[in-house]
Amino acid sequence: MGNAQLLSIHVHPVKAFRGLAPREAGVEPWGLAGDRRWALVDDGGKVVTQRQQPRLALAAAELLPGGGVVLSAPGMDALTVPVPASAETITLDLFGDKIEGVPAADAAAHAWCSEYLGARTRLVHMDDPATRRPVEPEYALPGETVTFADGYPLLLVSAASLDALNSLISEGRHAAEGPLPMNRFRPNVAVGGTDAWAEDDWKLLAIGDVTFRVAKMCGRCVVTTTDQAAAVRGKEPLHTLGRHRRFGSKLVFGQNLVPRSRGTIRVGDPVRILE
Repeated sequence: MGNAQLLSIHVHPVKAFRGLAPREAGVEPWGLAGDRRWALVDDGGKVVTQRQQPRLALAAAELLPGGGVVLSAPGMDALTVPVPASAETITLDLFGDKIEGVPAADAAAHAWCSEYLGARTRLVHMDDPATRRPVEPEYALPGETVTFADGYPLLLVSAASLDALNSLISEGRHAAEGPLPMNRFRPNVAVGGTDAWAEDDWKLLAIGDVTFRVAKMCGRCVVTTTDQAAAVRGKEPLHTLGRHRRFGSKLVFGQNLVPRSRGTIRVGDPVRILE
């Protein structure tokens, strides 16, 4: 474990859109700076993800200083969306969690997203991640909060575990779908220099000078079967995870993290397992 290091960083300014891969990122209590502070909601207030709309994989959002975004997608003109000045919120439903968010002020943002998806949607910003949404209570410590991420501030995956999973896929019924790239799992941080599945046993780790608590293993969903470059679904990795990585009712790949300190992480930083 002496040579474990941070291989890549991934920030997703709009939930379910393609991620950015900066060389460094600020770490805030609720996740990487700028990660999943925006989300799309449908007419009923439910957050829209790649589960319902695989085409979101082809949309991108560039993060601007101050938290605004520039939206782009195939067939669409780019659109700059500033952080809304108003604090007037609407209630969103994210996997049953009721969360307050602030709609983009410019109607053009909602029209852009609706046109791209062919369904009426609104673009919503999380104005105050320190108070809006607690981490899943069963695995949280008091005061821990999260943005519009699935449930936890960061997701860590291991390159060695991905190699091991791809080896299993190559021996299975859907071998032609492999090997899968890292972006299938939409992580925030990818680490190298570890043994395959070593992360199953981690409880506390440091990336550079920033420490993180390991909250729980990450149960995976149908989004992992979506080719992020083509927005087309297959059978893997869920077929192979179901045979080799089933923990209770969950198919597991990666670990959910909660920051224990603020700071900046950089590609190449050492990764130290503290517990």
